[in-house]
Order: sequence, then C-alpha cells, then structure tokens
Amino acid sequence: MNICFIMYPWENITPQSDSTLRMIHESVIRGHRVAITSGANLTIRDSLTMAFCKLVEEKSKHSSVPETFYKQAKFREQMLPLAGFDVIFMRANPPLDTIVLNFLDSVKDEVLIVNDVQGLREANNKLYTAAMNDAAQSITPRTFVSKNKDYLLKVVKESDSRKMIMKPLNGFGGSGVIVIEKDAMQNVNSLLDFYITGKGGETNYVILQDYVDGAEEGDVRVMMLHGEPIGAMKRVPAEGDARSNVHAGGKVQKHTLTREELRACRLIGPKLVKDGLYFVGLDLIGGKLIEVNVLSPGGIVNINKLNKVKLQRRIIDWAEDMVHHRSMAHSRRFELRQTVSNA
Repeated sequence: MNICFIMYPWENITPQSDSTLRMIHESVIRGHRVAITSGANLTIRDSLTMAFCKLVEEKSKHSSVPETFYKQAKFREQMLPLAGFDVIFMRANPPLDTIVLNFLDSVKDEVLIVNDVQGLREANNKLYTAAMNDAAQSITPRTFVSKNKDYLLKVVKESDSRKMIMKPLNGFGGSGVIVIEKDAMQNVNSLLDFYITGKGGETNYVILQDYVDGAEEGDVRVMMLHGEPIGAMKRVPAEGDARSNVHAGGKVQKHTLTREELRACRLIGPKLVKDGLYFVGLDLIGGKLIEVNVLSPGGIVNINKLNKVKLQRRIIDWAEDMVHHRSMAHSRRFELRQTVSNA
C-alpha cells in the first residue's frame, strides 16, 4: 500500500511516547510505501490536489525498535498526488485546519481517509459529544455550551451539584480544564470573562459539564477502531490537578473496561462508524463519555506497555483489510460495467 500521514513535524516527535511513530514504523516494516506531510504542504497543481511529501527511503531492513527507526530514518522529498495513496491518516494536532479538509474533499472518494473528512468536520471539537442526543444522560453528563456569560452563570447557580467542570470548546490535551465551585461565584464570574473574551474582540464558546463522581480519581482513555474498543488505560491526575491528561502530568495505570464502560462503547461505536470516525480515543469517567478525540488520538505506547500488546498492528491490519475490500468492490463494479457494455 501507499500510505500518507498528514501530521505534525517529524522533528517534533518524542519517539519514546509517540503514537503516530508506531503506526508509521509498523507500516514501513511491512513494506508499505510511507510518506509524511503536513497541512501546510498541501497544494494544487494542474487542478490536482498534491502534497510536498517526505518519502521514507526503502532499506533492505529497518530496525524493529521504533525509537531506533526514528533516529535512522532517511527521507527524500517529492511532490505527490494525494489520489495516488491508498490510505491517508490524519494525525495533525488540534485545532483542526478546515482548509486541509477542503483539500481532502477532492480525493475523499478515491482514498481511505482516517478519519473521514465529513466526520472530522462534525467531531473536531467538543460539541460532537454534547450533541450525542443522549437526553437521559445515560452515557454523557449534562452539558451546556454558550458565549453568553449571564446564561452560564445562571447554569452554575441553578445546578444541583456543588461543583462543575469548565473548559474552552476548542481546547486539547487538557488545556483550560478546571473545576469550579458554586461557593466561589466571584471566581466563576472572573473565569468566564477570561474564557469568553478572545483576541481582537472575538468571543469564545465555553463548556460547562456536570461534575462526574470519581473524576478526581482520573479518567479512562479507550482506543476505538471501527466502532470497537481495542485497548484502554486509566489516567490518574497529578496531585492538586483536575486533569488526567498525560501531557498535563497525569500518570497511567492498567485498566480493564467495566460493564458500564463497555456499554458506553457499544452505544457510541455505531455512530462513530456511521460518521467515518474509524480510529478515535474516548475519554470516560464513571462510564460517562466526556470527550471524543478524533484528531491524532494518543495512548498507543502506554497501552502497549501496560498490556504487552502492539495496537499499531491491529490498526494497520484493519487499514489493509479496508483497502483490499474497497479494491475488490471497485474491480467488481468495473467487471459488471464491462458486462453491460459488451451486451
């Protein structure tokens, strides 16, 4: 296969913990042709969507150790048509550059894009979770989103809970996630001013969520592939921090999904597949869905270490199967059209 990773700069990778590196490495050692690029390197040439790519140079043998592979990898640069790839993995860090999706629109019917262009449009921020149509709050906590400070203050005052979670709509990696308390409304008022007021007079959306019991003990990151959980880990906040994200200082522990967590995965999985969100990370607390991470979800390395597995193998296995089925379907359609044309 020909595989392209649209991602963050290669030199910014932390090889000991990077999930994308594991997927690239697995693809290369299987003999697939692998290219990496970034959203800024997409371009149009003769009305074709192209990319300035770095192709991993082929060798007789690559190191079986991802960190060593990273140090030794050599590239050659070339402008290549995106339609020439079998798979494109979107692994850029949030926030999503919607112009990149406009480029990908031109090849979405020809290439398997993980995740789907329209799915990324719908789910690239936290509104996707808030709009799960879970009126009974069986798998999502009550969620409120607005730019209206007076409304958000009213939500906090009328909440039955003493605590709530506040976060910016477009934050990632745990940035801006805080616990607020009704007993400190003066602070809440000031925080809303800070969160809502943007640069140049712009205003930002703020999310308020019910505080889920057990949140202080951390959350569970679940890796989902084609609507099914393939691995999980518990993330425990650093002392004095409400955030469980590893980048924010959280620690990881081995975790077996509970009945409630498996139920949430089963309920969410079909919607993810329907929306073309094939490879995502779910964040769960107490069996409740807190976030769906669709851009460059991480956790592969830690889950691998905790469970002595290699999730990247399952991911590339799945991509190979998907490309094979698409190729077979295309060949079948061609044969049937030929039958009609020759009749």
